[in-house]
Amino acid sequence: MNFLGHVVRFVVSAIVLMIVGFIVPQFSVGGFWSALFLALIIAALGWIIEGVFGKHVTPFGRGIVGFLASAAVIWIAQFIVSGVSVTILGAILAALVIGIIDLFIPVASPYAAGRRNSSDH
Repeated sequence: MNFLGHVVRFVVSAIVLMIVGFIVPQFSVGGFWSALFLALIIAALGWIIEGVFGKHVTPFGRGIVGFLASAAVIWIAQFIVSGVSVTILGAILAALVIGIIDLFIPVASPYAAGRRNSSDH
């Protein structure tokens, strides 16, 4: 994925996070820049977790473990990004809504995208 592809993916992720903040109670994002930074932090934390524990224990993995990892990443990210407030229940609901949105607008994990690009060369 080229640089522009990454930028578009993070902008779409930020818009999704803003929509989730509007829909989900106990989950709020201060604005577009907070949402964009939150998308970057969620991707970075997901990439780290995926690199350490493998694909099935990441926010991008499937099943209950991936779902709970996604909720944990969202909850932890609030301590890094200003303007974001989320409770544990809000993180679980946000992970659920993001998972549903991901069914319609799938986004590959950054780790998998990086591996695909490195294998292309």
